[in-house]
Amino acid sequence: MTDELIHLARWHNGEKSFSPFSDAEMQRRQDGMRGLMAAADLDACLFSSYHNICYFSGFMFCQFGRRYALTLTPDTATTLSAAIDGGQPWRRTFGDNLTYTDWRRTSYFDGLKELLPGVRRLGIEFDHVTLQFRALLEHHFPGVELVDCGEAAMGLRTVKSAEEHALIREGTRICRIGGEAVMEAARPGVAEHEVAIASTNAMVRAIADSFPFVELMDTWTWFQSGLNTDGAHNPVTNKLIEPGDILSLNTFPMIFGYYTALERTLFAGSVDETSLDLGRRTARCTSGAWN
Repeated sequence: MTDELIHLARWHNGEKSFSPFSDAEMQRRQDGMRGLMAAADLDACLFSSYHNICYFSGFMFCQFGRRYALTLTPDTATTLSAAIDGGQPWRRTFGDNLTYTDWRRTSYFDGLKELLPGVRRLGIEFDHVTLQFRALLEHHFPGVELVDCGEAAMGLRTVKSAEEHALIREGTRICRIGGEAVMEAARPGVAEHEVAIASTNAMVRAIADSFPFVELMDTWTWFQSGLNTDGAHNPVTNKLIEPGDILSLNTFPMIFGYYTALERTLFAGSVDETSLDLGRRTARCTSGAWN
C-alpha cells in the first residue's frame, strides 16, 4: 500500500512571495556560507534550526512535531518541508523546495538522501541537533562525517547587511506603536492580559499595513505588574493593575523572522520613594558619578 502513495514531491503552487530582501541579498548570504563550506572541505550543509533556515532561505517554518531542513550545496539551496504546509515553503524559499509526506516514517530522510547524493563531509548545527536526530543521520548516512557548521553560520548572521538594518529599523518603529498602546491601555483596574492584547493587536495591524505581503506570526507583548515584574520572562497574567504598581513594558514585533524589542519600566500613577532613589543612583552610576 505505501508503495502506491506519494512520499516526496515538488509542490510548486502559485508564485514566489514578496520578500523584504532582494535576490542579491539572499544570494550573498548563501554564497558566503558556500565560501565557508569550501574552506572547511564540506560537500554540503544541512540546516535544521529556525534561525538558519530563515536566514539562508527566507522560509520560517511551523514545526508542529515535524522536521524541516535547508540543504545547501555548492550549486543548490533547497528547503525540505512537510506536506501539511502545502506550497507555502516553496513560495517563501529563495531556491527550491522538496515536500515529504507522512506516509512513510523515513520520508524526511529519503528527501535528504535525494538532496545530498554522494555527500562525504556534511555540515550540521551541533548547537541545534539532538542526540536522537544525530543518531538518525548517522543511520541514514553511514560513513558520512558530520562536521559542525553552526558556529560559522552564526558568524555570518551576526554581521547585518544594509537591507537587514532597514528591516530592523522598521521593527523599532513598530515597537514604539506597541509601547504607545501599552501606555494608553495600562490603568489601575485593567488586567495585564488586556494591556498585552491591545499592544500586540496594534503591532500586528501596523505590520500588516507596512508591507505588500507579510506573514503575521509570533508578534507578542510581555506586560507585567507589581510582583510579577520580578522576572523578566514571567508570563502575562490576568492580575489587575494596582495604583503605584511597577510595570514592565516589553513589545516584540516579528517581521519576516526578525524580531526587535522595546523594554521600559513604568509606574501606575505614582512612583514610590525607594524606586525614585534607585533611579537616581543608577543615573549617577551610568553618568560616571558613582561613589
